[in-house]
Amino acid sequence: MKRIEIKQLLADENVGAEVNVKGWVKAFRQNRFIQLNDGSTINNIQAVVDTENTDEALVKRITVASAVSITGKVVASQGSGQKIEIEVSNVEILGDADPEEVSKTIMQPKKHSLELLREQAHLRFRTNLFGAVFRIRHATAYAIHKYFNDKGYYYIHTPIVTGSDAEGAGEMFRVSTLDPQNPPKNEEGGVDWSEDFFGKETNLTVSGQLEAELAAMALGKVYTFGPTFRAENSNTARHLAEFWMIEPEVAFNDIIDNMDLAEDFLSYICKHVMEHNADDLAFLNEREIKEDSQKPTAERNSMPLIDRLNFVIDNDFERVTYTDAINILQNSKPYKKKKFKYPVEWGSDLQSEHERFLVEKHFKKPVIIIDYPASFKAFYMRLNEPKEGVPGDTVAAMDILFPGIGEIIGGSQREERYDVLKQKVEEFGIDEEELWWYLETRKFGTAPHAGFGLGFERMVMFTTGMSNIRDVIPFPRTPKKAEF
Repeated sequence: MKRIEIKQLLADENVGAEVNVKGWVKAFRQNRFIQLNDGSTINNIQAVVDTENTDEALVKRITVASAVSITGKVVASQGSGQKIEIEVSNVEILGDADPEEVSKTIMQPKKHSLELLREQAHLRFRTNLFGAVFRIRHATAYAIHKYFNDKGYYYIHTPIVTGSDAEGAGEMFRVSTLDPQNPPKNEEGGVDWSEDFFGKETNLTVSGQLEAELAAMALGKVYTFGPTFRAENSNTARHLAEFWMIEPEVAFNDIIDNMDLAEDFLSYICKHVMEHNADDLAFLNEREIKEDSQKPTAERNSMPLIDRLNFVIDNDFERVTYTDAINILQNSKPYKKKKFKYPVEWGSDLQSEHERFLVEKHFKKPVIIIDYPASFKAFYMRLNEPKEGVPGDTVAAMDILFPGIGEIIGGSQREERYDVLKQKVEEFGIDEEELWWYLETRKFGTAPHAGFGLGFERMVMFTTGMSNIRDVIPFPRTPKKAEF
């Protein structure tokens, strides 16, 4: 008999049908009632064993975490909590699970800390929490590809090994085949990178943006979705050393077009997850409410998970300049009462506490901040014309701020003017020889273009409500941690 997935079985409710299901035992009560899950849904199917007609030795092998194949008839459930169940006619043990060994792991049916779950990342997929998280992670990724495909974008695979630093921050992982104990030396006594595999110093990429720009200037609309790496020694709940980025680049778009695209894109993702992951979201929403009830008021979410998703879908994003945002913050009650931990002044970057105030307290809708000071933004962002009342140079940059998370997207109109871009490269101390190809695109039919970057794990944090980025990627890479 062909196996049916539990998700389909629960949707069909086909009472009277003979079915075969396979999965892992979540609970086994009174040696009769099996709660079975196969990963297709957060919901279990109950299977009732006829103990009088089932071999006793076989029943003893049915334990939590064991893998089983069950054949039987679908019947209306006599108990509460489920509409249907299976009257078991045959049980086959596909994989045993020793109860003593299970008791040492997170598969034992009890609440575990997220820290312990990370230590057993090879098993945490089996929990309700991480089953829900990773199903939603998949749905979020699918929504991203579907959105761009349906709008005529081309998916570009940009290099993972690169000789350039797109962000200019220098926090990159080196890629080399040279002997670290005895590398070849040049005449100055430094490492002779010409002897390395690629004949130059290379690193793992921090962004596919620069290469995506090249493709956009021929194909019009492109996007990347790939792994990126930052050698930043940061152990916060929002940083990973290996993560995934989505970076669309669009020829002939300006900063207004860029904001329109990003707003529509983010709303689409939230709608898709709401429509396709209702059961997982309901579970995560309820979990978050319970967790929040045990926290101090100041640490609780401003609204539940499902409300936050609707907050993005139902509201037009507020658009405000950085200069106006600074003025709003400086006139706010938290600023006047010295409640902000970080200073608020023109020329300094906004911190998460400032971003969340603007979204959750002041505007009460998602916010797009534009026209940031050039002093702390990347070299490739387009320089704005001087503006009255603005104390310094600004660039056509944008950050999108969400409730509970702060910045979720960063982007800009790119600097298409060769002379201005060349000057910016010099000011940032970037070796022009490394980026000759990027500069050269401004010589052959240069045109306005724009794009942005969405950190995929940040988006999954938002769609799942998880507060630590380590809990939305299967195997997190952080300082001193590269298990599994």
